[in-house]
Amino acid sequence: MTGIDIDKILHLAPSPAYVVDLGRLRHNLAILDEVQRRSGAKILLALKAFAMWSVFPVIRGTLQGVCASSPWEARLGREEFGREVHSFAAAFKESDVAELLQVSNHLVFNSFNQLERFRPLWGKSGVSIGLRVNPEHSEGHTAIYDPCAPNSRLGIPRREFDGRSLEGIEGLHFHTLCEQLFEPLERTARAFEEKFGQFLPQMKWLNLGGGHHITREGYDIDALVELVRYFKGKYGVEVYLEPGEAIAIGTGILVGEVLDVVHNEMDIAILDVSATCHMPDILEMPYRPGITGGFDPGEKPYTCRLGGPSCLAGDIIGDWSFERPLKAGDRLAFEDMAHYTMVKTTTFNGIQHPAICTWEPETGELKVVRRFGYEDFRSRLS
Repeated sequence: MTGIDIDKILHLAPSPAYVVDLGRLRHNLAILDEVQRRSGAKILLALKAFAMWSVFPVIRGTLQGVCASSPWEARLGREEFGREVHSFAAAFKESDVAELLQVSNHLVFNSFNQLERFRPLWGKSGVSIGLRVNPEHSEGHTAIYDPCAPNSRLGIPRREFDGRSLEGIEGLHFHTLCEQLFEPLERTARAFEEKFGQFLPQMKWLNLGGGHHITREGYDIDALVELVRYFKGKYGVEVYLEPGEAIAIGTGILVGEVLDVVHNEMDIAILDVSATCHMPDILEMPYRPGITGGFDPGEKPYTCRLGGPSCLAGDIIGDWSFERPLKAGDRLAFEDMAHYTMVKTTTFNGIQHPAICTWEPETGELKVVRRFGYEDFRSRLS
């Protein structure tokens, strides 16, 4: 991974451990700050992707706040980030709405039914209310992550707006992307404006959602700036972006250790990290993480399958090739493991949760921010 001293981290970190490089985090924030300064957009941290609150003091100097998907996330954002909190969920309980109105600046509903059902609660709250819309323009390459897939439960289609009152509504929100560059956003924004543009003159804000890989190499920042300026200039709205991955891309690794190597027609290294417990997107997405010093099968002399320690037969991380055979005690660095990892882990089988660490390249200090023990596992059960 660019700019991260993997060898030093593997030497200093416990295993298993998530390690976030503060230098790379500051690098990403500088790019996002440039977008904000040039475009006038307000960028929020999507907690669903990256909620490592120990580094919020680094992030909140640049970003405007957080977006949350539940009362617990919203409370975390209010207490630990301390700036704007924007909340959305596919549906709310009455108790959710009551709690969210106490900690949120924006509250976005997913249906007219919920909007009207809870109007007595939000009507005099002072919280800015929005609606999530479905542009019905699909750019997703994996169906499970495509909010515009057929029969999607996320966002209100244009036809549902006919004959509906927008009294009290101050903003529209769409979120349709997943780890994508600018061009899918440009096409989606065009489809959104065609269907919903008539409502924007009466709005105060527009939220373009997340899934924007703004800090990834190749992202067209100039075009993003122009798109934001276009909506701000034409409709007079505040424009929000709420990426999660863009904050954390290229900042973190997951340190793992080989526990044993068994043989069943091929060598299989069993690690202290698990796909199902620590990297669930490997099985859900699915996707293949990078490994420092690891290559596609056949590219190097030694090919090995990597698996986790759980009893799930499918707890397989994948096949890689290496310069030499793996052995017990070897350390591996799984790359780009800051986003959608810590927030999705489980304690299935009571497997040890990775420690959470930071790496400060300016001083060479690896800090263990949090270790997890038996009581953390026990407290999730009753």
